[in-house]
Amino acid sequence: MAQTTKITISDQIMQALTEQIVRGDLVPDEKLRQDHIAKTFETSHVPVREALLRLEARGLAVSLPRRGVRVAPFDPADMQEVREMRLALEPVALRHSVMRLTPEQRAKAEDARVACDTAKDIVTWERENRRFHLAILAACGMPRLLAEVVDLQLLSARHLLATYSKNWVERTDRDHRAIMLAIHKRDVDAAVSVLQRHLTRLA
Repeated sequence: MAQTTKITISDQIMQALTEQIVRGDLVPDEKLRQDHIAKTFETSHVPVREALLRLEARGLAVSLPRRGVRVAPFDPADMQEVREMRLALEPVALRHSVMRLTPEQRAKAEDARVACDTAKDIVTWERENRRFHLAILAACGMPRLLAEVVDLQLLSARHLLATYSKNWVERTDRDHRAIMLAIHKRDVDAAVSVLQRHLTRLA
C-alpha cells in the first residue's frame, strides 16, 4: 500500500512563506515575526520556529544577531552559482529519470508543459515552468538530489520574478517540447542534451 505524506502545520507555514518570498510579497530584510506568523496560522511558536529554520536552510531567510529572522537579501550575483549548480545536478537527475517515468508521470510533465506555454502572466508561467522541470526529474530515484534541485529552482524563481516581470511576454518553449519528445522516444541523451542547452540560457 502506498504511503501518504502527512502535511504538518510547519509544512504549511514553510510553503506559504516560501511562496510569499519568491513572489516578492515579503521583501528582502523584512522581519519574519514569530508571534504574527503563529497568530496567522493559529498555532504555537514551535512549528513557526521549525518553518523558519527550514526557510534559512533553503536560503530564503537569514537569522541575524539582535535583529531576528528576516527575509534573505536578494543578490542577483548569486544567480551564477545557482545556474552552475542547476546545470550540474538537473541533467544527472534527468538521465536517471527518463527511462523510469511512468505514463502517469509523463502525462503530468506534459500537462505542466502545456500550462507553461499557455500562461497569461509571469507568476503562472513561473509556477508551471518549475512544475515542468520537477516533473521530468520525478523518477530519478534520488531524493537528496531532488531536494537540492527544488531549493535551487526556488532561488531561480525569486530572481526571475524580481528581475523580469516587466519584460515578460507569453511564449511557447521549444526546449520543453523537445525534451518531452525525447522522453516519449526514451532517448536519454537527447533529453539531457536539450536540458543542458536550456539551462545555459537561464537569465
